[in-house]
Amino acid sequence: MLSRISPNQHPVPLIFIDTLHHFPETLSLLDAVKRRYPTAEFNIFTPKGTPTESEFVAKNGPNLWSRNESLYDYLVKVEPARRAYDQLNVRAVLTGRRKSQGGARGSLDVIEIDETGLIKVNPLANWSFKQVESYIRTRKLPYNELLDKGYRSVGDWHSTLPVKEGEDERAGRWKGQQKTECGLHENYLAMRVKAKLEAAQREG
Repeated sequence: MLSRISPNQHPVPLIFIDTLHHFPETLSLLDAVKRRYPTAEFNIFTPKGTPTESEFVAKNGPNLWSRNESLYDYLVKVEPARRAYDQLNVRAVLTGRRKSQGGARGSLDVIEIDETGLIKVNPLANWSFKQVESYIRTRKLPYNELLDKGYRSVGDWHSTLPVKEGEDERAGRWKGQQKTECGLHENYLAMRVKAKLEAAQREG
């Protein structure tokens, strides 16, 4: 979507949520995008109070994603995203979600309004994976090199695998689980209440 904006004018602030558990290729893509669009405003947010993986582990223990996945999602993705929206006074966001990704996204609308009133615009909702890939390669745009290794949807390193021929695009995410979303597009208010209750139980 960045490619549709003039290289010399990027009026839309960009948000990157650093979960501290990204693949090296994902971080390399971020660097490549910064070089390609030097005038773009990048805003990077990490989990609150833990800007490094070691600090996150020290505070929450090892492998939180395997012990309490919903809390992990809230801490590394949902809370940082909402903090970004608050700090940047965001009222609407552009996402790259598509119907072809399947799961909860199969009935995706181009425009949505979530439970907090945030407007989500999904301009690629009706695009296929092949259409996106063709667009990227034709215009020689930066992309995640994991796509060349069989990955079709990339999240954190511990919950992402390549997909096999004929599988859904997001089949490599949370392999063997019913889970299809990382929390960013689930009910924020419910996740926040649950996270606060769990935090209170741990402290109590």
